Amino acid sequence: MKVTEYDISNPYEATVESNERITPPNTDEVRHLVLSIPDATFNYVEGQSIGVLAPPTGEFGNEHHLRLYSIANSRTGEEGDLSEIAICVRRCFYVDEVSGERYPGVASNYLCDLQPGDTIKIAGPYGRQFQAPKDNTCNLLMIGIGTGIAPFRAFMKHIYEERKEWKGKVRLFYGARTGMELLYMNDEKNDLSLYYDEETFQAFEALSDRPHFDEAPELEKKLMDNAIEVWSLVQDPKTYIYVSGLSSLEKTLDRLMIALAGSEEEWKKLKDKLIAERRWSTLFYD
Repeated sequence: MKVTEYDISNPYEATVESNERITPPNTDEVRHLVLSIPDATFNYVEGQSIGVLAPPTGEFGNEHHLRLYSIANSRTGEEGDLSEIAICVRRCFYVDEVSGERYPGVASNYLCDLQPGDTIKIAGPYGRQFQAPKDNTCNLLMIGIGTGIAPFRAFMKHIYEERKEWKGKVRLFYGARTGMELLYMNDEKNDLSLYYDEETFQAFEALSDRPHFDEAPELEKKLMDNAIEVWSLVQDPKTYIYVSGLSSLEKTLDRLMIALAGSEEEWKKLKDKLIAERRWSTLFYD
């Protein structure tokens, strides 16, 4: 679904409660924003996204610039406050292929520069790609890079803080360029460490040895290093698989699964089965 096809006819007004950088200086800037939406009609579940309506840039007469961001908390709100949600935003820049000039991303820079007390317009929530199974003996295999960690943070809070006792295996494979860019797993903000003591949870961090390049190849290596358990989980009929991050991750994961399955045909058959049973969910962005 294209961004222009989302319904934005009934936007909500949100107030910025906090805007916190969660990566250290001298790394890519990623911020954790908490937004207050005091409207009882705004309801959501884990894995959904909101649309941020950034002010117009003056180009082509647009009234706004719409960009989707995953909600990074569970349905009970950020820190238990039903009126608050959190999103994870990386400050982005784009290079013009013709001129070579560097331009700031409209929505990301708008959000990163907001101050507490500022108001913004949002729409949604959208999508229901990621839903935790009702059966707490099911396994969860989560694979992501970059700000793709946001819906997984929401999942973890939901299954361990609200569902209380999760009996199935929970595995998180997460790629970043450096240890300092492990979002929610670094010295600046370390939410996910709260769950390291859970008997069912394990996190596998893939750090690039080429920090100026894409994270996906190192994530592929980390998955391959744990191929026996990964493939066992993928084949288990009680496993639900969630993939979130840059769109390049899709090809990386298909390549890995083809290798584990033994052929492209065998992986396609299994993947089609997972999709049909709603046990394969993806959330990609450019």
